[in-house]
Amino acid sequence: MSKSYGWRAAGFVCSIAALLLMTSLGVAQTPTPSPSANPKPAAAGSVGIFNQATFPDRQRPLGNPAVIARGQALFGINCKACHGSDLRGGDLGGPNLLRSQLVLADQNGEAIIPVIRKGRPAANGGPPMPAFPLPLADDEAIAEYIHSVLAKKANQGGPPPEPGKPLNILVGNPARGRAYFAAHCANCHSADGDLKGIASRATSPMNLQDSWVAGRSPGRAASGASPKTMVRVMLKDGSTVAGTLRHIDDFNVSLTTAQGQYLSFTRQGADAARSVDVQDPLAAHRQMLTQYTDQDMHDVTAYLATLK
Repeated sequence: MSKSYGWRAAGFVCSIAALLLMTSLGVAQTPTPSPSANPKPAAAGSVGIFNQATFPDRQRPLGNPAVIARGQALFGINCKACHGSDLRGGDLGGPNLLRSQLVLADQNGEAIIPVIRKGRPAANGGPPMPAFPLPLADDEAIAEYIHSVLAKKANQGGPPPEPGKPLNILVGNPARGRAYFAAHCANCHSADGDLKGIASRATSPMNLQDSWVAGRSPGRAASGASPKTMVRVMLKDGSTVAGTLRHIDDFNVSLTTAQGQYLSFTRQGADAARSVDVQDPLAAHRQMLTQYTDQDMHDVTAYLATLK
């Protein structure tokens, strides 16, 4: 029995070897494509073994360099406080534009421009975006600039690797800035009080401008964090709970108490909270974004630069 089994195993191994030999001969006899043959190009968005995927935002041709440069300046004035200088989100809580599905799907401003002109309600716990009634040419320039950044971004939605170029932003009139400050800012701030020496605390004129527009202390990111939004909730039984606001919508409000406890309350139904009082220290700064002009911003920055 063992000898019969051994012969069967040997026969099976020989059969496999013969099959492999025939296969290799068949491959060797397969005609090689002519060098002059033109292979079909890979489909857009396909991925090769050693190549990275071709994403839609990298297939779109770049716009006019002059339009992109103008859009960069307009973005810095109107959008940077919310969306950040690298488009990944700013101090006022705007979303990351490098990963925005709306931006990635846009081709010629058909999705971006309506949001600029009409604004957008709050979503996912972030602030609402106010409408910016800019000329259509300015909207188109901003859209072109956003696309130019996406075309150069690093993998995983990272910003372009090249460093930003410093800009001279001290081009305003300090006297006009003082007058604007007295009319619109003096109710909450004082040149002899909380803003005394603000220019000395700022690391650069750009940092100074970003700080007062965003409503935070100047300096490095670690020491210049934005103030927190507080909330006081009156419950059904009349008691109150206060803390740092985490999320609020028409249905729920959540907060973190001073002791670090996370609490959430309903705003609908029989057990709804009686009242919700949100104390947002940046509300006035967000409102000002739609009110001051480019000249106002330059003037106020020039004035604050004198407070050393």
